[in-house]
Amino acid sequence: MARAVQLVVVMDPIERIKYAKDTTLAMLLAAQARGWSLHYANLGDLCLRDGVAEARTRTLSVRADERDWYSFGSEQTQKLGDADVVLMRKDPPFDTEYIYASYILERAQLAGALVINRPRGLRDMNEKVYTAWFPECCAPTLVTRDMAAMAVFAALHGTVVCKPLEGMGGHSIFVVVPGDKNTNVVFETLTNYGQRFAIVQKYLPEIAATGDARVLLIDGEPLPFALARIPSPADNRGNLAAGAKAVARPLSERDRWLASQIGPAMRAAGMLFVGIDVIGGFVTEINVTSPTGVRELLKQTGADAVELLIQAIERRLASR
Repeated sequence: MARAVQLVVVMDPIERIKYAKDTTLAMLLAAQARGWSLHYANLGDLCLRDGVAEARTRTLSVRADERDWYSFGSEQTQKLGDADVVLMRKDPPFDTEYIYASYILERAQLAGALVINRPRGLRDMNEKVYTAWFPECCAPTLVTRDMAAMAVFAALHGTVVCKPLEGMGGHSIFVVVPGDKNTNVVFETLTNYGQRFAIVQKYLPEIAATGDARVLLIDGEPLPFALARIPSPADNRGNLAAGAKAVARPLSERDRWLASQIGPAMRAAGMLFVGIDVIGGFVTEINVTSPTGVRELLKQTGADAVELLIQAIERRLASR
């Protein structure tokens, strides 16, 4: 009898997730349905001992029950390289602690585990800065610490979006319009008076009507539907965490073209589960850390991104 696939998930506290929307839980439910053995860890459970990646883990069972969706079993310390799959689903901020964790996970990868997404890709592909590798897919964008350069960019493009490089979920995103007397305050806040990098992008007004669309790439191939996150009338942000409405729609020809430009690079880099964010036909972010939206897409369209991901993992395991 074949041994069950052992999966270690590294995630934020499972007791704090939003049951109805959480993508990681959907992944765990699908893996468990395959007969895989689940093991749970937080970032603080990881360590590197004499070059060997280890984790304090607990066996995990999950259930499709909104009031009681998980339980833990035995606790153990294990070598992460002995696991078949390590699923890195820790949400940003993408800070130095996240980077240190990626080094530990890379040691696990080198010792034999299939780490998703690949640790080097997590380090290299900052979700906002990495769009620079695909400038033909993006609206005008500036990454800088120079507040004067930000002001020139804003004067050139009119309304702009300003945001930090490490956040998620709409955290600290500002829309600055011409003549806004808070413009300098926004630039000062985001750059800490020129001491850290921030990003400024041309504002894309299509977000108000058609939203910020998440296109999911599974092993480089796009799901046939996008999840448009349409801001509430009281907000500029197309983020579900900021109150946006989720509306699924078929991919457009432009979506497919964008996926054809970005998907092969993701596949080659070992990034099996990626979300590209599209506003008005332009990519604004490439989400490699913890893309979400699969449960809304499944509910509205029947498209099962998690099933496709599990199949992609199985193919990778079979080819090793």
